[in-house]
Amino acid sequence: MKTINYKEESSLAKFPYAVSIKSIILCAFILIGILTSIQAQDSIQYTKPSWYFGVAAGGNINFYQGSTRVLNEVITTINTFHNGSGVGLFAAPLIEYRPADSRWGVMLQAGYDSRQGKFDEKIANSCNCPEDLNTDLSYITVEPSLRFAPFKSNLYLYAGPRLAFNYSKSFQYQLEVNPAIPNQLSTVVRYDFSKINATLISMQIGAGYDIPLTSPRHRTQLVLSPFVSFQPYFGQKPRSIETWNITTVRVGAALKIGRGDKIVLPVKKEVFVPTVVVVEPEVTFTVNSPNNIVTQRRVREIFPLRNYVFFDLSSTEIPNRYVLLKKDQVQNFKEDDLEMSVPADFSGRSGRQMKVYYNVLNILADRMLKHPETSIRLTGNSIQGEEEGMTMAMNVKGYLVSVWGIDPARIKTEGRIKPRIPSEQPGGTKELDLLRECDRRVSIWTESPELIMEFQSGPDAPLRPVAINVVQEAPLDSYLSFNVEGADTAFNSWSMEIRDDAGTVQYFGPYTQEKVSIPGKTILGTRLEGDYKVKMIGNTKTNKVIVKEATVHMVLWVASKDVEGTRFSILYEFNNSIAITQYHKYLTEFINPKIPIGGTVIIHGHTDIIGDEAYNLKLSIARANDARDIMEEGLKKAGRNDVKFEVYGFGEDQKEAPFDNKYPEERFYNRTVIIDIVPKQ
Repeated sequence: MKTINYKEESSLAKFPYAVSIKSIILCAFILIGILTSIQAQDSIQYTKPSWYFGVAAGGNINFYQGSTRVLNEVITTINTFHNGSGVGLFAAPLIEYRPADSRWGVMLQAGYDSRQGKFDEKIANSCNCPEDLNTDLSYITVEPSLRFAPFKSNLYLYAGPRLAFNYSKSFQYQLEVNPAIPNQLSTVVRYDFSKINATLISMQIGAGYDIPLTSPRHRTQLVLSPFVSFQPYFGQKPRSIETWNITTVRVGAALKIGRGDKIVLPVKKEVFVPTVVVVEPEVTFTVNSPNNIVTQRRVREIFPLRNYVFFDLSSTEIPNRYVLLKKDQVQNFKEDDLEMSVPADFSGRSGRQMKVYYNVLNILADRMLKHPETSIRLTGNSIQGEEEGMTMAMNVKGYLVSVWGIDPARIKTEGRIKPRIPSEQPGGTKELDLLRECDRRVSIWTESPELIMEFQSGPDAPLRPVAINVVQEAPLDSYLSFNVEGADTAFNSWSMEIRDDAGTVQYFGPYTQEKVSIPGKTILGTRLEGDYKVKMIGNTKTNKVIVKEATVHMVLWVASKDVEGTRFSILYEFNNSIAITQYHKYLTEFINPKIPIGGTVIIHGHTDIIGDEAYNLKLSIARANDARDIMEEGLKKAGRNDVKFEVYGFGEDQKEAPFDNKYPEERFYNRTVIIDIVPKQ
């Protein structure tokens, strides 16, 4: 075999893979060394990192297409080469930015990118000789990408441009001997391609999956991210002559390191906190019990009346769940008749309140007859168009006019595609059916103060509320709270065994959240008081079992018949945790004066079922804190510091939700903060 070398190759050109592999190994050791030198601060919580730095490595599976024959000014092959393939190394440092609360981020990789391969063998007809062509084509590549996690999970997609600078353009051409003439010598030529494009601009799309290698409670996070990407032939034509182009599938993994910021935790006000000494500092178990467990309380509820009538998606008729009277029944209807005294399970559904709400048109008509100077505007909203919205509004007007005898001149109508405060926001993609159900409604707009809620105004002001007398079973101040701080990261799940002094055991769970509340009456049963041992059993994510214990004493207390609480509700718009401006006056000038000296205010926030469960839990807590802050500020200005506040957030928890979530009106009422005012015991 005769070998012809037209140039002397550098050692770096001969061994690019060795240099790159050594660099990757060195970077990995540096990252691991940094990580192991940082001790986890288990008593401090940290945010998820937004910036990550690391290295990526993988294999380029290259596919050649097109035609190649004129290799340079010296060498032209006998046949034209068309297809080929090969595997080359990719290695690069990387930078990644992705805010912890966002699905979006950006990535940047810049490093060595081999597009080496071998063309399919050809046979020279003139001598019946096989022809082979290999290439060590490689680049220094710069690849910025936009990163998107579609499900807010560890899976992510990315795409962006690829800017490549030619690093090596060598090839090896070999002309074998005719098999029929074995004494001939084959020829091997090593040289560089001519007419190589120095710079290429193309694109890439890919997907990856982040695998955490460290506990989420550590400040420094190490992540391994396998990935696969596709780089089509667009812009990947290596030469300015002929038609050779390259398509590449890249498979590899990235090792990334990030560092979070400290989270300043608020100081918790606890009534009773027997803290168990925890062997592993990641988890702390506490039990909070009220001094006296209240089994029931008479409550006067001030029920807000939303100014909407919701319509089914397939009809412009008023749904039959709304109470529609006959003409001969109107004279017997009185709003006061809706005040009821019925038992009500606090943690159950509020059928009594929906009974009031489904009479909203009758309540409105009754008030308009009592106050003939009032007037309203009905706005029908339908995504199908203004004409259908107008039809819905006219159907509501027709009922008020034909059945109740309201002067039609007092009722104006209009049609819109979307309400003034829509639930469906621009760019939204999830649960659109539920959001559009919420927006398909007739809004009742009035500026008559006799019809609307105190301190409210504008097109979406709620109607004046209705008072309901109920017996509240298991009020919130009778709940025991069990706190397992760190459970969401340390455990797959946890459960409880509660044993009384007679040896009877009750089992609760499994749970995944950090805080669980259980009515004291549920644990006490028929007993008036008792001592209990609480055992928390946690199953860790490493398949270990952690057991913690605490003791608690519970005493049952029945309120006297003359002790009555008051409940108020304020409503929030979709995905909003800030009360509308008019509620500030309602909270400070209407509700605050009704708090007795030494009283307790229990605030619990809720959401509907639209959206992520964890996000909704945070949203409900934010709503409850918003109401508390407004009330505390008003009390402070009034010179009062005798009121105790308790704040809870239940998110979309179906066991604690005030209403079902089947109909849009129920979802609207679940976007609420409920305020219980409890007199001093």
